[in-house]
Amino acid sequence: MRRPCVGRGGASRSRPTRVTSEPAGCVARPGLVVGRGAVDAGWSLRWRGTPDESGPLHRLRSLRARRTPRALICCLAVLAALAASCGGSGGSGGSTSESSLDTVSIAGDFGQSPSVTFQQPFSRTETTSRLISEGDGEVLAEGATAVIDYSMVNGRDGTQFETSFGSSPASVVLDADKMLPGLVKGLIGVKVGSRALIGLAPDDAFKQAGGVESAGVKPDDTVLLVVDVKEVRHPLTRATGTPVTPAAGLPTVTLDGDGKPTVTVPDAAPPNALVVQPLIQGTGPAVAAGQTVSVHYTGLIWAGGKQFDSSWDRGQPASFPIGTGKVPPGWDEGLVGQTVGSQVLLVLPPDKGYGSAGDSSAGISGTDTLVFVVDILDAF
Repeated sequence: MRRPCVGRGGASRSRPTRVTSEPAGCVARPGLVVGRGAVDAGWSLRWRGTPDESGPLHRLRSLRARRTPRALICCLAVLAALAASCGGSGGSGGSTSESSLDTVSIAGDFGQSPSVTFQQPFSRTETTSRLISEGDGEVLAEGATAVIDYSMVNGRDGTQFETSFGSSPASVVLDADKMLPGLVKGLIGVKVGSRALIGLAPDDAFKQAGGVESAGVKPDDTVLLVVDVKEVRHPLTRATGTPVTPAAGLPTVTLDGDGKPTVTVPDAAPPNALVVQPLIQGTGPAVAAGQTVSVHYTGLIWAGGKQFDSSWDRGQPASFPIGTGKVPPGWDEGLVGQTVGSQVLLVLPPDKGYGSAGDSSAGISGTDTLVFVVDILDAF
């Protein structure tokens, strides 16, 4: 899986810097090993360990190496795969000076890309936050699933290195074991409809990951995070509905007590065309093109039945835009129109998966047919 796209803007270190979010220009291919991101919060929000060459997607997410549908989303749009567990606390940062969020100016209304102006360098030894504008919606609690737009700026040099504005919002779980601790600290207690500014101390950002070299973030850098809280979601934890008898000759699926699938691929030639086979018919609304879906999934290669990715193994669903060309064609074609709560078996011939190039990092050749079992947990 390729590395996430990171937007960089020039900034002078000797005077206040104004940063305006620009839409990220990277599109990931969905369905594989996409670590951290996918619209599931960008890689940055999740990056709490050292980068794992196996998958980039969710950057806002965990402290450990995790992969999520590979080309789901490159730039968070949340919001890549990372490794190594790291604890978060507002401990010592890299600078002895303590900057105040009151000195940071945020221009732009809720829902619009923010312009951030501040004196460089900005540094904190403890994570802190302040409301730019307060909404009147549900209060975010620990463990909640929130849909956010965000912009991340390096406090040392004013570089914006990650944004979801102009792209797709991120779905984040307010759990410090799954997201950047500073993000969680700054959002608990905030109401839906609010815009918040969070100053992430290095220990609550990327210090224990050794920084983010590709984004120009050093271990001791403080990160400024502007977050618009758009809504709170209450997704399912597994597919639920009416069982559907599949056609003969397809891979068989058995579920454990939690709903995690085990897939057995038949010892036969794969189909030449896309197969979309519902296994459980959910009762929720139909998925529309342009929405973000939250899913649990497992992916295998038909030849040999080798699993190459699974959100179940990471212990966290993946989220990404559907019907917009940001995931493999077979996902777009197979999931749009399905209902929330459904479990769908997808069989993707090469032209509906990763094409003739395949994906060598996941062991997928250009002639491989892929099998996915997808639980549709939410769509928004």
